[in-house]
Amino acid sequence: MSSAITRVAAALSLAFVSITASPAQEFEAAPAVSGVASASLCADAYLIALVEPGEIQALSWQVDEPVSAAPDWARTYPRAWADAERLYHLSADHVVFGPGEASDLSPLLARAGIETLQLAWGEDFETVRQNFRLLGQALGLEDRAARQIAQLDRRLSALAARAENRTTRPRVFYLSSSGGSAGIGTYVDAAITAAGGENLMTMSGASGWTRSDPELVLGLSTDLVVTSFFDNGYHGRLNRARYHAAYRHVLDAEARVEIPSGFWPCAGPHLIDAAERIADALDMLEGAG
Repeated sequence: MSSAITRVAAALSLAFVSITASPAQEFEAAPAVSGVASASLCADAYLIALVEPGEIQALSWQVDEPVSAAPDWARTYPRAWADAERLYHLSADHVVFGPGEASDLSPLLARAGIETLQLAWGEDFETVRQNFRLLGQALGLEDRAARQIAQLDRRLSALAARAENRTTRPRVFYLSSSGGSAGIGTYVDAAITAAGGENLMTMSGASGWTRSDPELVLGLSTDLVVTSFFDNGYHGRLNRARYHAAYRHVLDAEARVEIPSGFWPCAGPHLIDAAERIADALDMLEGAG
């Protein structure tokens, strides 16, 4: 059946329901926006936070992977990726790309009447606010975006209050399954700082994402180890910290918290969840001290 015939049939069906329904019958409100698709793991998280399930057309091909924090209901949607033909056949009205992804597809999709939006890249909580604003404006969901931002700010304020109640500011070391870490200017650093910890890599002068360095790890003295991508990340030859003996020094630490990889594929809505997990571990340290 062609799309035109399908639309006619849907219209006739709606007219029939309108005629035969009881006046007292309640109908669900029409979606605020429709036909929204995500083409990246980062965009998935923002759409799930901002858009109602009935307003989503498709989510990224990674939504059902272990690195996704999507709820079960979101894992049943059609898959999308940065391919113009695939996105065209999904018949989406709006497609959201992750930061720096597939900007060359925008002109092609625009000619097909599909609006595109690329999320801003950043490494802090202000980036989360910025992307909610971008999506809110593009999809006509400014009120929802404002509520998400207000909720984020309340949770950050609660974390700050918890940090003030601690007697110390513990040293925190982050280790990914690749053996890398993160210094100032990363969203991991932003989460550690928001939780009330001192990022050991930042204290040592590191900036950005650091490479695997077993010698550095062997000499570390830290209060809390934060790991990620060990339990639900990608498995491969680059997972040095899984197998290198030098990393046992931190992986066997008594105070260690594993952050689900789906919490931070980018600076997204779940970054605050990561910060709260770290804060919970810091509170336990305080109680044990």
